[in-house]
Amino acid sequence: MVALAWLVIQTGRGQDDYSNEPGIDSGARIEIEGLRQQIEALRGQIEALQNQVQQLGSAPQAMPQMNDQPFVKEGPNTILDAYAQVVLIANRREVNKGIVVGGPSFLESFLGRPREVLSDDCEPMTNPKLKDLLVLADVGPIKVNMLQPAVDSLNRVFEKVRATDPDLYERINTAGALCVRQIRGTVGRTSTHSFGLAVDLNIDGHLDTLGDGKTQLGLTILADFFNEEGWVWGAGFTREDSMHFEISRQMLEQWRLEGKI
Repeated sequence: MVALAWLVIQTGRGQDDYSNEPGIDSGARIEIEGLRQQIEALRGQIEALQNQVQQLGSAPQAMPQMNDQPFVKEGPNTILDAYAQVVLIANRREVNKGIVVGGPSFLESFLGRPREVLSDDCEPMTNPKLKDLLVLADVGPIKVNMLQPAVDSLNRVFEKVRATDPDLYERINTAGALCVRQIRGTVGRTSTHSFGLAVDLNIDGHLDTLGDGKTQLGLTILADFFNEEGWVWGAGFTREDSMHFEISRQMLEQWRLEGKI
């Protein structure tokens, strides 16, 4: 049993293997995520079994049943219902591999401070240079207030989602974009939302639970598109925040070279 599970894990494909396959339909993407969830469950079961083996000694013990079913797929609307399903985030520490987070210090040195005094509440942006770059726009299925180049990038992401997975596209909702405030739980550390460089997304208006290591299946699919465009996914943060997508440092530096910011 352990050997079979090991073989499944070794032959599994990571999320980057599918980010360049625009022809994959909704059903196929959900099948892929189902396999990811099964592999993640097997990893946990193998670890538990290895711990059992180390504790075994000479007395035989009954092995635990491998009956975990992390991915439930049933009912007449399997594909549509699955997008909002809550699943484990597989290999979440690797989801932003090769993509650099800007971070408060870099963002302030690169763009200036959006507002001198920050609180936990969303307040107006007072930096005139940044404020002039803000646009309020309908982007795909949502409305955002963000820096113009971020809006342009988000448009590209959503256009690819619409063309590839129109069912998912119709389910995308937002919990907000621009919010000039400090990072919650800190004093004076500027949130990426303060610069108009981040957006919180969800499926069907159901908010993700912060820090539980889980997310909606639809967000795992969206993450592939954002990764291809060079965005950072909050699922990889120390305190997991899988609703959160933000512009990477590489993108900001590219926009500076192109004269966009």
